[in-house]
Amino acid sequence: MSDNKVFNPAEKAKLIHLVNEGIRVMDEVEMLNGGLSDTVKAIAEEMDIKPGVLKKAIKVAFKSNFHQATDEYELLENILDAVGRTD
Repeated sequence: MSDNKVFNPAEKAKLIHLVNEGIRVMDEVEMLNGGLSDTVKAIAEEMDIKPGVLKKAIKVAFKSNFHQATDEYELLENILDAVGRTD
């Protein structure tokens, strides 16, 4: 496959549309993530919880993978216990 592909007018129009829509969507996602981050920080401060813990809870809830997260934590605990670092 050549890196110097020449695009016909229809392909160029599709690419322009795709890139412009992609930029728009990424801008929206960035803005929404910023708003979520601000909300998480405010609630974390209000409830005296680390923001990272709240973000992790949101991510686990979103992915519906609580059992995977617990399995990973148990393995982490097991490893740290094996090397004497669970204090």
